[in-house]
Amino acid sequence: MKESRADAVEPAKKGRRFSIAPEASTEVVGERASSAGVVLFSLAVFFVAFCAVLGVWAALAGPVGAVAVASALAAAGFAAMAVHIAQQWEKVVVLRFGRFNRVSGPGLFWTFPIVEQNTMRVDTRVRATTFGAEETLTADLVPLDVNAVLFWHVWDAKAACTEVGDFTRAVELAAQTALRDAIGRAGVAEVAIRREQLDRELKRVLEEKVAPWGIAVLSVEVRDILLPRELQDVMSLEAQAEQRKKARIILMEAEQDICEMMGEMGDAYAENDAALRLRAMHLLYESVRETGGTVVVPSSFSEGFGDVLGDAAKEAIKGGKL
Repeated sequence: MKESRADAVEPAKKGRRFSIAPEASTEVVGERASSAGVVLFSLAVFFVAFCAVLGVWAALAGPVGAVAVASALAAAGFAAMAVHIAQQWEKVVVLRFGRFNRVSGPGLFWTFPIVEQNTMRVDTRVRATTFGAEETLTADLVPLDVNAVLFWHVWDAKAACTEVGDFTRAVELAAQTALRDAIGRAGVAEVAIRREQLDRELKRVLEEKVAPWGIAVLSVEVRDILLPRELQDVMSLEAQAEQRKKARIILMEAEQDICEMMGEMGDAYAENDAALRLRAMHLLYESVRETGGTVVVPSSFSEGFGDVLGDAAKEAIKGGKL
């Protein structure tokens, strides 16, 4: 029983590994265009055509019979089949006897029943397609899980319908393949750090791939990059070591600058004893200014300031006051 469950789980994992989360429709439930108006318009065309045929038959052939009604129904049916309405964001590809004839829409357009067919209604609005690559190996053989979103739209409905079978699915697969190739050519550090460069590379590759299909790629944005837990710990330690290295370099540079400044100050004080004594007084004052304490010094300490202090200052120092 356990083996059967394991066998059932393994294919599921493989299926998720290569899965895509497509957004085939850009319409959200509750925001889709209503088709009630189109249906009512077709019914109105049917009724008008039916009445018009009966009126012409009555004017030209006299009383209206079963043949007239049948003819009116056939004409009204063809009229209803010939009139179409495309929404503002839709393009309709029309084929005549199986060959491309024109692209109609948006708005009201007509076709010849039986002769022409509406093959596909193409939504030309911007679409968002999410895709990803799971457990994709980088150039340095590190498995990554990358998720991205693609913004694109159809600018040539003819090419989208005639050059590729399912252009929505083709765009999704092309985006996933391009993402896997880009990850395989770069190292894990490049993928994790240079995200904008990866976006530009994917956009360039996809533009070249889907341009013949009448599709324009607006942007590709990588949303999330997941690293293995073991690699995250290693990279965290590496980043911490790098930050410690930078901090020590900055501290050494600061100490070097201080040493140079102290050398210049030593040379200046060596040439001026009075300045050195004044500096000593300033340091002594700074040491007790904030605490408001009292410094008691030997009476002979004041002799060192004999050249720069007045009699009152010397008496104050001898008395133990600052």
